[in-house]
Amino acid sequence: MFRRDFLRLAGLSASGLVLPSAVSRAFAQSPADTWRTFEVTTRVEVLKPAGRTRVWLPTPLTVDTPYQKSLGSTFNAEGAEGKASADPAWGMGIVWAEWAEGTKPVLTLVSRFATRDVAVDLAKPRKVAADRAELARYLKATELLPTDGIVKSTAMEVTRGAKGDLEKARAIYDWICDNTFRNPKTRGCGTGDIKYMLESRNLSGKCADLNALYVGLARAAGLPARDVYGIRVAKSAHGYKSLGAGTENITKAQHCRAEVHVGGYGWVPVDPADVRKVVLEEPPGNLPLGDEKVTKARARLFGSWEMNWLAYNFAHDVALPGAAKGPVPFFMYPQCETAEGRLDSLDPDNFKYQITSREI
Repeated sequence: MFRRDFLRLAGLSASGLVLPSAVSRAFAQSPADTWRTFEVTTRVEVLKPAGRTRVWLPTPLTVDTPYQKSLGSTFNAEGAEGKASADPAWGMGIVWAEWAEGTKPVLTLVSRFATRDVAVDLAKPRKVAADRAELARYLKATELLPTDGIVKSTAMEVTRGAKGDLEKARAIYDWICDNTFRNPKTRGCGTGDIKYMLESRNLSGKCADLNALYVGLARAAGLPARDVYGIRVAKSAHGYKSLGAGTENITKAQHCRAEVHVGGYGWVPVDPADVRKVVLEEPPGNLPLGDEKVTKARARLFGSWEMNWLAYNFAHDVALPGAAKGPVPFFMYPQCETAEGRLDSLDPDNFKYQITSREI
């Protein structure tokens, strides 16, 4: 059995954590300003290993933010030597292990972290220091988030007449809320192929589709924006059954959010995908956009997040260390490769992984 403290291994001690004061100033905390502490355990067992078998797991954000801070992670790789790495540019931590043929691959990751609700006061612009290199990074195109062609033309149409970056950010948010819909038949959280969505005029999907569309349109309109990949860890305290984890078993509770950087405000949290989730899933279901539950969620989700949710990373086109296959579009689910190829990360029963959460 192999066991290591991830924070020490990856060099993420207090001296290595990024504490971005500019980001901190950009967020106004909830009135209570209360941190909650959670422990999330991910256990993976590969039922049908073939040849050399590798497993990769995401850790909580490796950079502290005004809404989340890591309290450390440990992992056990039974029958193998586990490893860990971090890429602070994307806030991404990865734990992985490789097993030789004939061994039983089991990897367990236990992470502790603290969260607090976050809100930006959009009525009070202020001076916000900006990291130019960071903002430039979140303007670039990715494999599934191009910023030219139909994405660019759509962004220009959506933001036409908007005065200033805040109005542009809001115009894109409103357009997503008004023109997309959540498709319950979409596997997992979706693929995030925004060019296909626009070209096919099929503006449906789940969070990794709808919020990716927000990010792509924002970047194409000149606004730095990023997906934030994560997982829900607790029930919503605001009465929304659809916006929280129903039980401690959060294996299928993955959720992607988005942030957009606006001059005078810094990073602004948004989540148009959850507006459409409220429309579809909040009882009694299929609510009109004018329903009070929807309008309240829509107002709240431009500028604030309830942090009953764990953020993993901001990364796209992720090259998994030691992988035989190519990059994954994003890293929100456990990943596994055997000699027969990459396993389906959306099939936790056959891949066999379980993720649980508890507040401590």
